[in-house]
Amino acid sequence: MLQGSVDSSGPRFNPLVVVELASDTKEEAIAWLLSRIRDPQQNGGAELLVEQLGPGVGDQEKENPNMFLVGATYQRLLSGAEEVGLFKEYNDGSMRGFTCANKHNFTNFKGDGDGFLSQAECQYIIKHELDTLRAKDETHVPGHTQAKLYPGKSIIRRLQSKGILVQIFPLHEQEELKRLSFSWYKRVKLSLQPLDDIRHYYGEGQALYFGFLEYFTFALVPMALIGVPYYLFDWEDYDKYVVFAVFNLIWCTVILELWKRFSATLAYNWGTLSRKKAFEEPRPGFHGVLGFNPVTGREEPLYPNTKRQLRIYLVSLPFVLLCLYLSLYVMMIYFQMEGWALSVHDEDPTFWTGILLFIPSIIYAVVIEIMNLIYRYAAEFLTEWENHRLESSYQNHLVLKVLVFNFVNCFASLFYIAFAMQDMVLLRQSLATLLITSQILNQFMEAFLPYWLQRRRNKKMIRKMQKRRTLEDKELPLAEQVRLEADMSTYLGTFDDYLELFLLFGYVSLFSCVYPLAAVLVVLNNITEVYSDAFKMCRVFKRPFSDPAANIGVWQLAFEAMSVIAVVTNCALIGMSPQVKAYFPESETQLILWTVAIEHGLLAFKFILSYLIPDVPKHIQIKLARLEFESLEALKKKRQLHGGKCSKPRSSARWSSEEERRACRF
Repeated sequence: MLQGSVDSSGPRFNPLVVVELASDTKEEAIAWLLSRIRDPQQNGGAELLVEQLGPGVGDQEKENPNMFLVGATYQRLLSGAEEVGLFKEYNDGSMRGFTCANKHNFTNFKGDGDGFLSQAECQYIIKHELDTLRAKDETHVPGHTQAKLYPGKSIIRRLQSKGILVQIFPLHEQEELKRLSFSWYKRVKLSLQPLDDIRHYYGEGQALYFGFLEYFTFALVPMALIGVPYYLFDWEDYDKYVVFAVFNLIWCTVILELWKRFSATLAYNWGTLSRKKAFEEPRPGFHGVLGFNPVTGREEPLYPNTKRQLRIYLVSLPFVLLCLYLSLYVMMIYFQMEGWALSVHDEDPTFWTGILLFIPSIIYAVVIEIMNLIYRYAAEFLTEWENHRLESSYQNHLVLKVLVFNFVNCFASLFYIAFAMQDMVLLRQSLATLLITSQILNQFMEAFLPYWLQRRRNKKMIRKMQKRRTLEDKELPLAEQVRLEADMSTYLGTFDDYLELFLLFGYVSLFSCVYPLAAVLVVLNNITEVYSDAFKMCRVFKRPFSDPAANIGVWQLAFEAMSVIAVVTNCALIGMSPQVKAYFPESETQLILWTVAIEHGLLAFKFILSYLIPDVPKHIQIKLARLEFESLEALKKKRQLHGGKCSKPRSSARWSSEEERRACRF
């Protein structure tokens, strides 16, 4: 861990998290916040260690003095691990919720437990303790009358919403980061990613993203291997895409079902599969009239759901529909440009007019990326304005808005070409151009631009990075490292990364039967994506807090919805093929009916297959069932020690857990 100063009056201080307050924060507010962080838990504090960061070495520029390092004693971290429900490996090899009472029965717990928790887990615990700091009888933040408080209000969230708290981020551990960087991206190798090391350093949410990226890449390999000879030998024979379309139907269903099993295995091994989800607190930006929450028993802002629904259906929905109309309007302009380029080429077919045929598609691909970017900002503004109480609700509405627009914006032209124009040659050309152009733009935007902007934005950071390179293996002083990391860009989560994979999955599963090299291009893109994302995580962004995720969340539903659309699309493409049309030479109605019937049958088969393939492997189901059985047995023994019988709770009370309720049946 990072070594900080040693407090002679207390335990050794290992800084884990940085809290930066605004430079104009009042002294009384700082003193009040630090006292609340240091106060014992029984007095409503977090019982953490905190010190002010000293000045940088040799810095002549003005620096923010209100930067504080937060740490904790190891005993406090262990009690915090129990509070957050952290799962660790038990002596029998199972994953169980950590308790201080049974701490010596957990694998790798030696002595006083030093080293038992990873640094990412320690930082997550500290973040949790800070987030649960609540106001007592204060009416406002001392010295800041505009920052109103009331009993039970989260202090950190109020400071964030009022701009008093600038940022809070976990520190990198330089030696561990060097080892991870070397095994992850600094050397080119034909091997799997170090997912366990990524999880250990960044947490389960980040590791699951890289695990899905790796899984998706390997899942594309069979399609790429089939696509290369298919492309080489049947390049101009578009009538033979039926076989590839049938393969698409099976592929897009099977890989998502197998991913759920692989994801469950990873989540179990990392201790998040059976971990109970923490109770969600209101978002920092949520506002409303102060009222009483019957669930928590605390005062908090309340906002009528009716008002929120009115904002969604009377403002957000019409705005999204307007954006979709503009997207379709731009698409029609693209087709006009395409027609103009084709007419020029037909009048005078030369090498340059042949190149001109690709220009409209390239321009359209660039416009699509620009529109996606602009719409993303508008969607974030609208979703924030809708005033969702919970972060999960905010994310779900944002994902829905962005996915709908991106799907229409990226794929509408391909659907129009395939089913309205029925021009397979133009469909192949448009798909190839859109895919290649979007990949080039994404690599530029994600790999090169962030690092270049980071260097341009802060000359002080450049000097520090150069200093770090000249020092080679020597570590920077703590104050220098903290200020260096404070200037780094903030990692905004995996939203954009999953969105990019979602669109690539759409290009491959929907129309790759007419352009078999699509899978090959996506494989190459994903390989470079692994290295560029790893580089950004280690060199460009601040270290994010660990996210104890058990799966990829709402994105699993998004990919499954895309796979359903892929079934319908590929069935329609098969029905349009000359081989199939030859079986119905006299009746087009019969062809449509048979196509729809087969499509419905395949959808039924898809859902049956998803039902037959368990989401959780059998051996993990057994381990979870055994753990539940042992929990019930332990509760029964506990009841017997306390009198043998358990009385039914009064009407005003409730069982403290489902296990206790079931245990009382025996």
